[in-house]
Amino acid sequence: MLKLKRFSKLIPLGIFAGVPVSDYVVPEEVKAAGFQICADELGSIVEGHDVKKLKIHGGVDGIAQKLSTSTTNGLPADNKLLNHRQEIYGINKFTETQARGFLVFVWEALHDMTLIILAVCALVSLIVGIAMEGWPAGAHDGLGIVASILLVVFVTATSDYRQSLQFRDLDKEKKKISIQVTRNGYRQKMSIYDLLPGDIVHLSIGDQVPADGLFVSGFCVSIDESSLTGESEPVMISAENPFLLSGTKVQDGSCKMMITTVGMKTQWGKLMATLSEGGDDETPLQVKLNGVATFIGKIGLVFAVVTFAVLVQGLFSRKLGEGTHWSWSGDDALEMLEFFAIAVTIVVVAVPEGLPLAVTLSLAFAMKKMMNDKALVRHLAACETMGSATCICSDKTGTLTTNHMTVVKSCICMNVKDVDRQSDASSFCSEIPDSTVKLLLQSIFNNSGGEVVINKEGKLEILGSPTDAALLEFGLFLGGDFQGERQAPKLIKVEPFNSTKKRMGVVLELPGGGLRAHTKGASEIILAACDKVIDSNGEVVPLDEASIDHLKATINQFASEALRTLCLAYMELENGFSPNDPIPLSGYTCIGIVGIKDPVRPGVKESVAICRSAGITVRMVTGDNINTAKAIARECGILTDEGIAIEGPDFREKSEEELVKLIPKIQVMARSSPLDKHTLVKHLRTTFGEVVAVTGDGTNDAPALHEADIGLAMGIAGTEVAKESADVIILDDNFSTIVTVAKWGRSVYINIQKFVQFQLTVNVVALIVNFSSACLTGNAPLTAVQLLWVNMIMDTLGALALATEPPTDELMKRVPVGRGGNFISNVMWRNILGQSLYQFLVIWYLQVEGKAIFQLNGPDSDLILNTIIFNSFVFCQVFNEISSREMEKINVFKGILDNYVFAAVLTSTVLFQIIIIEYLGTFANTSPLTLSQWFLSVFLGFLGMPIAAALKMIPVASQ
Repeated sequence: MLKLKRFSKLIPLGIFAGVPVSDYVVPEEVKAAGFQICADELGSIVEGHDVKKLKIHGGVDGIAQKLSTSTTNGLPADNKLLNHRQEIYGINKFTETQARGFLVFVWEALHDMTLIILAVCALVSLIVGIAMEGWPAGAHDGLGIVASILLVVFVTATSDYRQSLQFRDLDKEKKKISIQVTRNGYRQKMSIYDLLPGDIVHLSIGDQVPADGLFVSGFCVSIDESSLTGESEPVMISAENPFLLSGTKVQDGSCKMMITTVGMKTQWGKLMATLSEGGDDETPLQVKLNGVATFIGKIGLVFAVVTFAVLVQGLFSRKLGEGTHWSWSGDDALEMLEFFAIAVTIVVVAVPEGLPLAVTLSLAFAMKKMMNDKALVRHLAACETMGSATCICSDKTGTLTTNHMTVVKSCICMNVKDVDRQSDASSFCSEIPDSTVKLLLQSIFNNSGGEVVINKEGKLEILGSPTDAALLEFGLFLGGDFQGERQAPKLIKVEPFNSTKKRMGVVLELPGGGLRAHTKGASEIILAACDKVIDSNGEVVPLDEASIDHLKATINQFASEALRTLCLAYMELENGFSPNDPIPLSGYTCIGIVGIKDPVRPGVKESVAICRSAGITVRMVTGDNINTAKAIARECGILTDEGIAIEGPDFREKSEEELVKLIPKIQVMARSSPLDKHTLVKHLRTTFGEVVAVTGDGTNDAPALHEADIGLAMGIAGTEVAKESADVIILDDNFSTIVTVAKWGRSVYINIQKFVQFQLTVNVVALIVNFSSACLTGNAPLTAVQLLWVNMIMDTLGALALATEPPTDELMKRVPVGRGGNFISNVMWRNILGQSLYQFLVIWYLQVEGKAIFQLNGPDSDLILNTIIFNSFVFCQVFNEISSREMEKINVFKGILDNYVFAAVLTSTVLFQIIIIEYLGTFANTSPLTLSQWFLSVFLGFLGMPIAAALKMIPVASQ
C-alpha cells in the first residue's frame, strides 16, 4: 500500500480519469491577484481554437472559475478587483501611433523644393552681399528672403498641425462604441474599451465582436470572419466551436460571450500591430485640383524661364551699351541672383499649392462642425459626394420616424381593438379568453430578441430592438411576467429575425410535455403560413376565406393608418423534432395581429421640402407593407401625385428596359430586400449622378451598398457593422441631420470654388505683371520677398479665410452640381478675368504714370513707386477676398462677422502689410509711404469691389 501511495503521487490523477494532462503552471503574480490562468494561456486557447486545452481547463465554466467571474452575473463591480484584473490582463485598447509634433510639420514644410531653391538663393545673396558691402548692409536682401521663407514655413506648419489635431479628435469620436454587458448582475451599456477578461457580453445581429472570447449560450450564431481570414463563408459558433475573435461580425443569431483576451493580445490586436494606420486617400476634388495645380505650375514655369531670360538679356544689353560687358562686379552678380530669385518666386506664386490645402481645410472644418450637428463623417470624400447628391434613398424606421414604437391597435381572436395605455388592462382583456391571453404572453415573451431587466435603480427596463420593445411593453401592459414566462418552458431552438426572412421563430418544450413553435413577422408572410386561427371563443378553427379576408382587411386598415403590422402565430410540434431541424414555415395557427405606431419625427416634412427645393429627390425604401409605407411617405411629403410606390417582389420581376423607365418615378419601395435597394441605388446613380443611401441594417444593407460603389452610404447610429460600412454616421437617427450634412457638403464645394476664384485671380495678375514688366522695362516691380508675402496671402491665409465659410440656407435653394459639372464655372471665369483685367490695368498704369501722379523724383523714386505698386496690389487682394465671399450676389458683407477666422485673417493681413511697408523696408525692398500714398493704395484696392459687383451683373451661363 505504501508503495502504491508513493507511486500515485508521481502520476497526475487525470491519467486514471481519462482527462488530458496539462503542464501549465500559473504564474505567481496571476495567483497573487486571485486568478488561476494568465493572458498568454487564454490567448493560445482562443486564438488557436485549441479544444484540447479548453477541456484541460474545464471548458467555458472552468475558464470562468479561473477568471473569478460568473457566466450569469458577470464580474463583480469592485474597483480594486477590476484594477487588479486590468494590471494582469491589460486593457481593451490598441496601441495608437504617436501624434506628430509641431516641429515635424515644420520639418516637412521645409522640404518644399521651391522654398529650398529660394533658400539657396538667400544663402548666395548673403555671401555675395556681405563680401561686397559688409555686415549688416550686405545681408538685407538675403535675410529678407530667409524671413519670408520662415514665415511661410511656420504658417503652413501651424495650419497643418491644427488640421491634424482636428482629425485626431474626429478619430476619437469614430471609436466611441458601446455594447450590452452583464456586470455585477445587471445588464448595462458599456464602452468596449472598458471590457476586461471575465466580462459577459451580449451579441446580436450586426454587432462587432469587441475582444477575443468564448461562447457561453445562444442560438444560430454565425460569424463573418472575413476581416481576419479573408474567407467569405460564415463560421457557425456553438458549444462545440465556442471561439469568438475580435473584429469579426455577427451575421446571424444572438449569444452571450465571455471575454478572455483584450487589446493588443487579441488576434486582431496582433494584426493591427503589423499594420501602419493610413490616413484618408485623396478625395476626388483634391485629385481634380491637383491636376489644375500641376497645369498652372507648368505655365508658371514657362513664364519664370522667359522672365529670367528677358531680365538677364536686359542686363547684358545695358552693360553692352555702357561698354562694361567684359567687367563684372559683385553688384552685377547680386542683380543676376535677384533675377533668379524672382523667376523662382514666380514659380512659387504660380503653383497654387493652396488648392489641396483649401480642400483639406474646408473638409476638416466641415467635419468638425458636422460632428456638433450629430453627423460623424468617416471619410473626407463623403462631404464632397453629399454636396453633389441628387437622390437620397432613406430607410423609414429611426430615420424618418422616431424609432420609439408602441402597440396602438390589435386584432386578437378576430376582434379589432385600440390599445389605450391609460385604461385598465383588465378591460382590454375582458373580451379575450384567458387561454388566448396566456398563449399571447408566451409568444410575446419567448419569441423575442429583447429582454425585460431590472436596472441599477431597481426599475424595469426593456432592452432590444424597437419592435421587440413595443411587443414586450404590450406584454407587460397585459399583466405578463417576463421572467416567469421565460423560465416556465425550455427554449429548444431560436431562429432570429433578419431582413431576408422577415420573421422570427422559437421552439419551446412546455412544462407539461410537448413542443410548441412560435413565429412572428411581416403580417402577409406569417398569415400566408397559417391554416388555422383562434376565434372569439378561444377555439382553434380552420382559416376560411371569410376569415382571411377579414384579417387582410384589418392589415390594410392598420397600414392605411401608418401602422406597422406584425402577425403572431404558433403550432404544436411532434415530439420527434430535433434542434438541428429547421422551424416549420407553414401549418401555423394565427393568434393575432398588432399595429405598431412609430411617429414621424418632427421636422421631417420640412426637411423633405428643403431637399426638393434643392433639387434632391427623397425616396423611401422600407420592409413595411405597401399601405403603411405609402401612408408614412405621404405624411413625410415624399410620395407625390407624380410618383409611384412599388413592392420589392414586383420590382424584382421587371426587365432592364422596364426598370430604366420605372426607376425615375419610384418614390416608395415597400417589402424590399437589401438587394432591391442595391439595384435601385445603382440605377439611380447611373441616371442622376451621386446618390446617398441611408441605412441602419448592419448585416445586409450597409455592406452591400458600400461594396457596390454607390457613392455614399450613410448609416444611422444602429449596429456597429452599419456604422463601419457607412461613410457618414447620423448619430441622432434624424432625417433633418441628413439635410444638414447636404448643406455642409455643398458648402465645402462652394467654399473651394470661392478660394479657387480668388487664387487664380492673384496668379494671373502676378504672372502677367512681372512677366510684362520684365519684357518691357527690364525689371520686375514685385521682388522675391514681396511675391512670397503675396503667395502666403493667397495660399495659406486665403484658404483659411474662404475655405471655412459656414453654410447658408440659400445653398439649399440651388440645384446640385453633378459629377459631370465643370468645377471652374463660367461665373468664376467671368469674375476671375474681369478682376484680373482691372488689377493689371491699375498696376500697369501706376508703372507708367506713377512717378508723375505722385511727383516722385530723386534716387528713391523707383523704390517708392514699386512700394506703392506692391501696396496697391496687396490691397486689391484684400478687397477681392471680401468680394470672393459671394460669386453671384452683390451683398458680400452678409454674415462676415459670423466667420471669426475670415475676420482674423483679414485683420492680420492688413496689420502685417503695414509693418512690412513701414518697418521692414530694408528686408522687403519697400519704403515708408505718406498718408496720401497710403490712401490711394487702399482706394485702388477698394475700387475692385464695385468692379466685382458690376461684373456680377453680367449674365453668363452657369456652366
